[in-house]
Amino acid sequence: MPPSARAVRDAELKTQISRVHADNFGVYGVRKAWQQMHREAIPVARCTVARLMPDLGLHGARRGRVIHTIIRDDGHERAADLLQRDFTASRPNERWVAD
Repeated sequence: MPPSARAVRDAELKTQISRVHADNFGVYGVRKAWQQMHREAIPVARCTVARLMPDLGLHGARRGRVIHTIIRDDGHERAADLLQRDFTASRPNERWVAD
């Protein structure tokens, strides 16, 4: 059975998307890749580019720093676990977060 028209078109577009992504140092995401393809007169829908880029393992550059709010220091002594990670209480005010 021959491949469908969509499969053939997807194969053609994947090569173009890969080329546009590589030509721009691998930083273009869906929106910019789609805009660049339109500048090059390659008719394609934005949702099609969004569908095919993850198939190719491509994504845009993520700007900014990753913020780590919790950085564990193994050198510090930790408080004892008095509840043995059992946070159930049989009545109100039986167990507190400070326990």
